Amino acid sequence: MKTQRPISPDDDHRVVKFRPRTSARPPGRVLQDVPQQAADFSRYDRKEEEPDDFRHRMLANLAALAFTVALTAIGIWLALSIAELRKTQDCVLTGRRDCAQISSIPRG
Repeated sequence: MKTQRPISPDDDHRVVKFRPRTSARPPGRVLQDVPQQAADFSRYDRKEEEPDDFRHRMLANLAALAFTVALTAIGIWLALSIAELRKTQDCVLTGRRDCAQISSIPRG
């Protein structure tokens, strides 16, 4: 039996010559060794004249801590809720009828 190959146009097998983008150094010229300057971080330095706003910094840290604690608590609550829902669904899917938890509040 003869195997059939898909017919493809000639454009699929054409080789395209790679031309690099223009570089920082033009070809043929040798640049002298220029030392690289380190990034200047002086713009991030705190000025000596400016007072340190300790109260603002502590309030920002406290707000970040409260946000992190709240996010962690919500994550734990969500994980426990999903686990409980999964447990109940597994119980129902096995065919049992007593899967729902009934909380009994004593009347007095």
